[in-house]
Amino acid sequence: MKILSLELKNFRNYEYAHAEFCDGLNVLYGKNASGKTNMLESIYLSSVFHSPRTTKDKEMVRLEQPYATVRLMIERKYRTYKIELMIDSQGKKKVAVNGIPVNRAGELLGVLGVVFFSPDEMKLVKESPAERRRFLDVGLSQQQKSYFIALQRYNKTLKQKNNLLKEYRNSNTDDMLDVWDAQLAKEGAILIDKRREYVDTLNKAAGKFHSSMSNDKEQLRLSYETSVTEGGGEEELLKAIKGAREKDKELGFSTIGPHRDDIKIEIDGRDSRKFASQGQQRTIALAMKLGEVVIFKNELGEPPVLLLDDVLSELDETRQDLLLKMTYGFQTILTCTEYTLPNKAALFEIENGRIKGKTSRN
Repeated sequence: MKILSLELKNFRNYEYAHAEFCDGLNVLYGKNASGKTNMLESIYLSSVFHSPRTTKDKEMVRLEQPYATVRLMIERKYRTYKIELMIDSQGKKKVAVNGIPVNRAGELLGVLGVVFFSPDEMKLVKESPAERRRFLDVGLSQQQKSYFIALQRYNKTLKQKNNLLKEYRNSNTDDMLDVWDAQLAKEGAILIDKRREYVDTLNKAAGKFHSSMSNDKEQLRLSYETSVTEGGGEEELLKAIKGAREKDKELGFSTIGPHRDDIKIEIDGRDSRKFASQGQQRTIALAMKLGEVVIFKNELGEPPVLLLDDVLSELDETRQDLLLKMTYGFQTILTCTEYTLPNKAALFEIENGRIKGKTSRN
């Protein structure tokens, strides 16, 4: 999987830009606030239908312009696809693949697979469990449509149940809660099963990357934390949900299910969510992202595009070189203020929302 070309019109600070990318390493370099991250954002948006930076889509439209457009030409298993996305000044989005309108995010997921990493992704380790659940949901939804469908159904049902708990806290709502709980258990069991399998696989892949980046001095272990024991399924989850009903009524929200689960992250047996240093957080998060790339390739038969936003500044020279060696074999688009490493790459100089020049280093 690779991006052949990207065209932007009125996207963020770009009036117009066109870039043709190479198969391997592509470097976007230039001063801060020149537009490098904006280009990565447009690619991510065209993959998963939302921005990694904002929930207000209208912010991506250039000031005083009626709309912004993103056009991508991509190649997957020797077939070419065109993704066209438009955002109007109110934030309404439209997308088409090969000229055919796409009405749901689920129809876009999987057309272009990406893995995005930036310094902000370090919160994957030390921030709330919601960040780690988001990591799982984005990765799995791109790879498995069945997961995305189950996730949508689960979240819709959870919202309905929570609204019921809030609105009728002091009323007898058990009959209606029985309906919601059965649906939550059905879809939730699917999510838990797929997440557990994913984390087990990620544990092996990320562990290898982490060992390399830590010079075999530390051992990373990932495991999935949930209220359902391994081997348990829908019936066990339903029992746990019903067991928490009185507590849920009192609190006004559902306290049991995959929306409360987490990834346990350990370094040499210690909980990294509590004890990891900043350097360890960085290495763990990067290892998890690289592990995601490996799983994606094994699942779909081709790797995703790796988007690395200003990560070299967070690594010493040894780890910089090691990271880029790890990306051999799939397309990478990397941003930085300056690039001095000797690796073969296509270099794009970005200045004030335009591509000032392109050079190749062989």
